[in-house]
Amino acid sequence: MESREKPVASTNESRVEPYRRKIKLVIAYDGTDFHGWQIQPGFRTVQGMLCEAAASVLRCPTHVQGASRTDAGVHAQGQVGLIETVQPIPADHLHLALNDHLPQDIVVLGAGEVGPDFDVMADVTRKAYRYTIYAGRLRPVRQIRFCWHFPAPLAIEAMQTAARHVVGANDFRSFAVATEEGQDTVRTVFRCEVTQGGAGERDWIAIDIEGSGFLHHMARLIAGTLIDIGRGHWLPECMADILAARSRAVAGHLAPARGLCLEWIKFRQDDPVKEGS
Repeated sequence: MESREKPVASTNESRVEPYRRKIKLVIAYDGTDFHGWQIQPGFRTVQGMLCEAAASVLRCPTHVQGASRTDAGVHAQGQVGLIETVQPIPADHLHLALNDHLPQDIVVLGAGEVGPDFDVMADVTRKAYRYTIYAGRLRPVRQIRFCWHFPAPLAIEAMQTAARHVVGANDFRSFAVATEEGQDTVRTVFRCEVTQGGAGERDWIAIDIEGSGFLHHMARLIAGTLIDIGRGHWLPECMADILAARSRAVAGHLAPARGLCLEWIKFRQDDPVKEGS
């Protein structure tokens, strides 16, 4: 009698991996008590806090990738992070749940699902920073964590003239620290403006810089150099000479981290923005 063998299940059948969703987060934080964005063992960092919160909400180790790595003491109003997860939690529920697990100096302002090809770093097209200065005699204690108290008169028109020299595609090596051999130091600055009178007082001064990207400490070095020009250390036209020198040694002071805030980040998937707008 002919025997019949039971069919054996194939051991190399392909397993269908669960769909990994990408969720974009918009994040704000007071950077005063953080050792920057990026995870560093033994230090309190923004990314570290977010990863811990995401792991608690999603109940598995979860990495939160950032679009920009802010330094220790630098703040953000529009940092962008990315989570990849197989969990079905709606994005609008996720950001509320994350906030329940985050400390008081971080908040997720919103969340939305993005396409599978979205790259939170490579797809960045523009970033904007604001540097805030208070030039009044008495320090503003309620805002002191978010500004540089510089109690001296500053020539705003001279700063505005100097700021126009950095607009355009330039080699910003003079406004960078720790550049690597062969590193591309050309960046495009779309806007650099100095305004006075924020919060209804002329002692408040803001430096707004919008660019395609920023070298390490670039925004703070531009701000510090503009302040040096404002106090009369250099003429406004010297800004062009500083750029042309391509040497950190000729630029001005590195402005303190506490006055700098990452305002927003735009991506190629966003609505197109005309240059100069």
